[in-house]
Amino acid sequence: MTQHVSQRKTRGIVAVRADGSSDVTKLFADLNKDWEAFKTTMSQKDAEIAARFDDVVTTDKLKRIEEGIGETNARYEAEIDKLNAKFAAMSVNGGSDGSQLSEADRAYKATFEEWFRTGDGESNVKAAIRAGEITAAYEVGDDSKGGYTAPIEWDRTITDERVEISPMRRFASVQSVTGQGFTKLYNLHGTTSAWVGETANRPQTDGSVLATYAFSFGEIYAMPAATERILEDSEIDMAAWLASEVNIEFAYQEGAAFINGDGVNKPKGILRYDATTETALPAAQRHPLGPISEVLTGDANGLTADGLIDLIYDLPEDRSQGAALYANRKTHAIIRKMKDGQDNYLWQPPFQSGQPAQVLGQPIHELAGMPDVAAGTIPVLFGNMAQAYRIFDRVGMSVLRDPYTNKPYVLFYTRKRVGGGMWNPEWIRYYRVGDGT
Repeated sequence: MTQHVSQRKTRGIVAVRADGSSDVTKLFADLNKDWEAFKTTMSQKDAEIAARFDDVVTTDKLKRIEEGIGETNARYEAEIDKLNAKFAAMSVNGGSDGSQLSEADRAYKATFEEWFRTGDGESNVKAAIRAGEITAAYEVGDDSKGGYTAPIEWDRTITDERVEISPMRRFASVQSVTGQGFTKLYNLHGTTSAWVGETANRPQTDGSVLATYAFSFGEIYAMPAATERILEDSEIDMAAWLASEVNIEFAYQEGAAFINGDGVNKPKGILRYDATTETALPAAQRHPLGPISEVLTGDANGLTADGLIDLIYDLPEDRSQGAALYANRKTHAIIRKMKDGQDNYLWQPPFQSGQPAQVLGQPIHELAGMPDVAAGTIPVLFGNMAQAYRIFDRVGMSVLRDPYTNKPYVLFYTRKRVGGGMWNPEWIRYYRVGDGT
């Protein structure tokens, strides 16, 4: 059983909802104000350079404004994504108040929380699982081998928190799976046809070529510790407490893997599908649709305006819907200073509240973990990330309660299986620093 959630599907709704958010509206106004100050100060700086005069005061002012734009834009996008994540969670989970849970799920949640807090009721947890009284997606747990599956509401809480922290979860598609892995069947086409006369023989034609691709999975874990006082406090939401303890570490590990993971006991990152890396793999391990195409910047050590135009127009028209640029904050700063041949800045602030900034008319998002601009690196991606990359969450999160190893603390060995890889390379492009020499 799988469940596919595309975070990007709700972005248009966010634009409407964001108008009612004072935080988003204020950040939108601040960002546009900072941008006007940046342009004015940058023009002053250009005039000083033309006059061969470099005023330190202007330089420092420009640097402060530039840093302010970067911070404001990051906060602005984070607020939009927070609203987006909450809306997606409500759409998929039926609300977060537990009202959509089945009677069996609510009962299991109460039983599990009693065991989590006190260590008592372990037999009740086992009985609930073995009796099949909870969602079929849960597997039979064995405390001696890795813990018990957490209630579905706990799993949702931690997943929702990771969406707000892990950048790739905001943009890629996310699919829930119940097995240990996921294999997709790709149709490589190849079906042929022929023209014949009315009474001519009709020899057999070639059929479609099918190929499979197994996505890389790994197990991510953390071991938060709690005092007895915390566990005995009935006012503390234990699902929220566990989420606050593990989500930052989970998000950090995931973020690194989704960008540059090698696929060994972890997801395979989006930057690992270049032609050189794919060609070095055994044929059976290569992606059936081939590597991601790349466009050179046109400069051996940096970015160029012409190169960005080439990048955007290299994506076929039928693959350009929902496309955006992705880069880290340092690269954003570089692009923000770039101009076209008519002395217009390539980067423009959002035109309306709830929408991202744009470069050459295309949305641009901050994606932590992307490389800095340097010779041979890929500092920018362009495409529809939801169509290009897929994240797999195995349904269920296991928790092992350990009150013995580190007394007086109780340790909670928390683990979850996560996968990821390229879904379709035709929807995205690499922008590699180089001039082809």
